[in-house]
Amino acid sequence: VEGAEFTEIKATIEGREIDEARKAFSLTAQTAEQRFVYFFDTAKLSLNKARVVVRARRVPGKQHDSTIKIRPVEPRDVVKWQKVKGFKVEADAGNENIVLSASLTRPVEKGLIKKHEAGDHKLAAIFDADQERFLAQMCHVPYKLSSLKQFGPINVLWWKHEYPGLPVPMTAELWTRGDGERILELSIKVPSAIAAFAAGGFMAFLADLGAEPDNASQAKTKWAMAYAGAPAAAP
Repeated sequence: VEGAEFTEIKATIEGREIDEARKAFSLTAQTAEQRFVYFFDTAKLSLNKARVVVRARRVPGKQHDSTIKIRPVEPRDVVKWQKVKGFKVEADAGNENIVLSASLTRPVEKGLIKKHEAGDHKLAAIFDADQERFLAQMCHVPYKLSSLKQFGPINVLWWKHEYPGLPVPMTAELWTRGDGERILELSIKVPSAIAAFAAGGFMAFLADLGAEPDNASQAKTKWAMAYAGAPAAAP
């Protein structure tokens, strides 16, 4: 985990266990922050297969943003980006390993994402010059930003709460695709020095809910992009 100050430990819950988990952790729609997540890729998902994420996020009433994310990465390959605003290196703890990721996130002017969705704005307007340079440097498959296809939006309910038995707050994200399929991701973020210890404790905490360790390979992103139809249904 060299180069990553924090490690995010994730677990996913699917199927009927989602409603049980929501009840157990009091994850109600009334207490959630609503988000809409958009992914962009080639028609053959070339970027996803190359472990590259091009994403925008619209949060009604709050700051919207866009992100270029690469994983895995070697810290030496992103040294020159370390001091760039919005850049970070994090570790994702999965079922069998820990994967380093690097991302560059920037705020997006309100209205731009919806204008692009309506066909009134080019995708490049959502990403700034630094993000385009970062993508060009780190992506090793052919792409053209202006030609990327939109996947989503995915309707997301987001919570962050403290619970007895956990030393840090837990984040929960309920993702709902346009076909009604859902996935619930539960995660904690801890200093990388204690990641191994924290991962065992977190999974033990979730064991009764049927949670499975995330495989740290963009499983949620691939799941989200598997359906590219109408806007997401309400959770």
